[in-house]
Amino acid sequence: MKKPRLPVIRSTLAAVSIRRRFVVLLAAFSVVLAALFGYMSWRVAGSALEAELDQRMVEVAGAMTKTQLDPDMLAMLQPGYEDMGAFTSTQAQLDSLAAHFVADAWIIRPDGTTVVTRASATDVPVGTQLRLLAPYQGEIRLAQRDGSSTTPIWYDASGRGFKYGFIAFGGLIMAVQMPADLYEPLGRLQRALIFGSLFGLGLSFLLGTFLAANIALPLERLVRAAGRIQRGYLDRPVRLDRDDELGRLAEAMERMRQGVLERDEQLRLMLAQVAHEIRNPLGGMELFATAAIDAEDRAEREQLIGRVRGEVGALNRIINEFLAFARPTVAEIEAVDLRLPVREAIELATARDGSVAARVELLLPREPLQARAAPEQVKRVVLNLVQNAFAVSERVVVRGRFEGGEAIIAVADDGPGVPEDQRDRIFDPFVTDKEKGAGLGLAIVKRDMEAMGGRVEVGDAADSGSGTGAEFRVYFPGFDDPPDEQN
Repeated sequence: MKKPRLPVIRSTLAAVSIRRRFVVLLAAFSVVLAALFGYMSWRVAGSALEAELDQRMVEVAGAMTKTQLDPDMLAMLQPGYEDMGAFTSTQAQLDSLAAHFVADAWIIRPDGTTVVTRASATDVPVGTQLRLLAPYQGEIRLAQRDGSSTTPIWYDASGRGFKYGFIAFGGLIMAVQMPADLYEPLGRLQRALIFGSLFGLGLSFLLGTFLAANIALPLERLVRAAGRIQRGYLDRPVRLDRDDELGRLAEAMERMRQGVLERDEQLRLMLAQVAHEIRNPLGGMELFATAAIDAEDRAEREQLIGRVRGEVGALNRIINEFLAFARPTVAEIEAVDLRLPVREAIELATARDGSVAARVELLLPREPLQARAAPEQVKRVVLNLVQNAFAVSERVVVRGRFEGGEAIIAVADDGPGVPEDQRDRIFDPFVTDKEKGAGLGLAIVKRDMEAMGGRVEVGDAADSGSGTGAEFRVYFPGFDDPPDEQN
């Protein structure tokens, strides 16, 4: 029955959603950033231009009040004095100022009544209250206090902006009106910012699409590869030719795929080996049990039942060996004097076979052989190596020494040795040249040593003068300054 593809479809949709969100997020960020930058630029430019306009009004009007106007003479003007030379000359100066610099100009008293107006306002006699300046009494008082002031921008019926400026001199106020055309360049700046934002939006969309294609699409490929591995389709390698994090993720997934393949192969071999190893004892048990039933002699029947019990023991050892290999190894590392678990392993081997003690030559140093290890794993490692050695040899030499910052335990025998072409495979599971046994002993040794941070090697016993066969050496991390312990 074909497995449903719903999880894979959901993963793919999630990746597509990530890609879209990536593009939208980048575009939205670009728009918000451009809008914020544009608004701040518009505000800063507007403030700067308005400040420049205020300064210009003050400078233009102030220059006239300081160099061309006589406040004492102007203060003497009263209604009916419009034909006097002081009035007409000042009026001409205001006309000249309006023609070159400002839109309009007046000289007024602090109460808002006129002193001199431009020639175009001849129907405005001295002492007339200017209604257009009435809303700005606060700015006029501010000019009396500080010397000058300006009003906010206001707009006429056509929508054109203007500002008033007030300069205090000799108890009088000079008022000027100046066009506030600063929003024309601000408008151009605003349009430029809008077009720039739109351009940035398009560019960010293209960039987001490009980045999404280079991130989300490879992620989709990895998601599909993970889905294939999850469904058990392990024939296709995971490949992503990149040198970044996604490439390293693809490499990790490829190593995972290979590891799953190796474990599947080990599981297949283990099941086949289990079936093979269990079939032989079961066959013997069936044969001996049938013979025991038919046996009339009590001694013969007891002998056959003993053979059945032996086959049961062999079957139990096989099961324990497979369980030991299948069980995860957790090494509780501590400071260990390796002499103690080595002796315990020899004693355990002696308990199983009373002749072992007489055939083991144990050569351990008198001083503690300190290392970083787990005592139970050390005992299991040495026991496996000693049992393997006695399977091919009548004599076994176990040595211990400290060399190059490592503690070394070597188990040598007088057997046939291990050929050079098999030394790389001998620690793989289910690799054995014996008629009995599952071929897991050395695989367990290798796994236990790696769990303790050590390693195992095989060589020739003749190199160390310990025998004529093979020598298995296990290396444990040592101490630079070994802790003091009692022998």
